[in-house]
Amino acid sequence: MNYRTYRNTDLRVSEVGFGMWTVSTGWWGSFTEQEAVNLLRKAFDLGVTLFDAADTYGNGLSEELIAKAFPRERDQIVIATKVGYDFVHHGNARRGQREIPQDFSPAAIIRATESALKRLKTNRIDLLQLHNIRMEQVGDNAVWETLDQLRGRGLIRYYGIALGPAIGWMYEGINCVKERSITSVQHIYNLLEQHPGAAIQNAATDHDKETMFLIRVPHSSGMLEGHYTEETKFPPTDHRSHRPRAWLINGVRKVEQLRFLERSNRSLGQAALLWLLKDPRIASTLPNIYDEKQLIEFATISESPDLGDDEMAKVAALYAANFGIDDDDRSKFKGTMELAEMRENRTQESEIRS
Repeated sequence: MNYRTYRNTDLRVSEVGFGMWTVSTGWWGSFTEQEAVNLLRKAFDLGVTLFDAADTYGNGLSEELIAKAFPRERDQIVIATKVGYDFVHHGNARRGQREIPQDFSPAAIIRATESALKRLKTNRIDLLQLHNIRMEQVGDNAVWETLDQLRGRGLIRYYGIALGPAIGWMYEGINCVKERSITSVQHIYNLLEQHPGAAIQNAATDHDKETMFLIRVPHSSGMLEGHYTEETKFPPTDHRSHRPRAWLINGVRKVEQLRFLERSNRSLGQAALLWLLKDPRIASTLPNIYDEKQLIEFATISESPDLGDDEMAKVAALYAANFGIDDDDRSKFKGTMELAEMRENRTQESEIRS
């Protein structure tokens, strides 16, 4: 395992982290407590040190699992978690990936952080992330003053944001990077879904910010692991079963054009992670881990050959041409964002009508 350190910090993380949502939410299959703990312990044995939870994952379960898996290894792991969803009052109403109300008031942030610390059985959170903030929170000084107060109390070491496509993503990320001094931004970014992640990361570079990035869904919900076919069926409890069939068909067609990245000693799933890690702005990746075989594949990418310049150039050319697929309406696929031009066109049309 290789490790990276967030800029201007002492926050050192493994290049492959463990996203807790697969073992605590039920969206990727069911895990007993012991199965989840065993998988976490195996990840640690393979060099994984970053464990990314959220208070709303399993209504606190993801944090409790970290505490149970590592009762004596606190100084050897990095704990990241998220706050912002009011699952205490609305947790029972949550179904699948539908959202519950948020609360980013100073009192709620403090209360959620203190509750997370109790579940984690620790006195500090290494990276606290605001979970899917809106533009309102980007501009709310009280939010950021509260985070600074938590740092001052020693309850958190660093803070950042975690963004998703369901409620807004690109402009929240870009503006937050520009206006706030945040250590980390967690967002979706992968070979197939480069927008708007690239725009957010470029905003940090363009504005000379030290912010680094934590990448979730690096395999495009499993697509880039290379195992799906057009006949793949997902169980009814799997969140991917609710996606349009076009997502599967077009994804499989794109993946076939990326098979050139495979080698005898490098799987497509490993290549997808190595492609991300070519970018020094990326601190770590959070592949969706749901069994030991897959965990071993991802955690051993340092043993695989890096991607060459010619391979990177070919990937860029394929993406620029949308992999030759003309009827791919990216805006309707969950896990992606509308292209900037599409939003701008709608804005212009609205202005014309008004």
